[in-house]
Amino acid sequence: MGVSQPYLSLLENGKRKLTRELAEKIAEVLELPPEKLPFETDWKDLPERNNDELAETLATLGYPKFSHLRKGKIRNPVEVLFSALKKENLDSRIAEGLPWLVFTFPKMDWETLVRYAKMFDLQNRLGFVVTLARQLAEKVNDEQKAKYLSEVEKTLENSRLFNEAVLSNKSITEVEKKYLRKNRPKEAKHWRVLSDLSINHLDYV
Repeated sequence: MGVSQPYLSLLENGKRKLTRELAEKIAEVLELPPEKLPFETDWKDLPERNNDELAETLATLGYPKFSHLRKGKIRNPVEVLFSALKKENLDSRIAEGLPWLVFTFPKMDWETLVRYAKMFDLQNRLGFVVTLARQLAEKVNDEQKAKYLSEVEKTLENSRLFNEAVLSNKSITEVEKKYLRKNRPKEAKHWRVLSDLSINHLDYV
């Protein structure tokens, strides 16, 4: 890991702060899963990531539809998901990848994610994405994953907002909003999300 044994001992005893860079190095050396990577613990001032950065991050995490993209720095899936849900003009191709992200990394830090989702009124968007991920699990007969994600859905159900939300491209016109209200799938209607995204669009299953 590029550090001395005495310095490592100080880290283990809490006498030195573990930097993000060293934590990422440790995760790489020990081949830890992305969910174990450190992430920002205060997301109030988390910098907005553009669509290209989010696409590269999804590619790095293994999203098959972005396999042709340049790989970026690997990040904790919970941070990636939060950044995408919070983005004002999210590319629809990235929105399609969010159910895959939840399906692939279902054991992410939900406690932190749900807390900050509520803080920024993102729980409807998050609930919609989790529902699609749970449907993916059911489609491939992964009963354990489907059951786990169903519990996450129940947690979010209790905080479902009355106001409508848009998953991607939040600057859509009133005409487009009217169309989506009439033609969105039942999952989007339940979570009060203006989106036509459904499991049928997720051709990476």
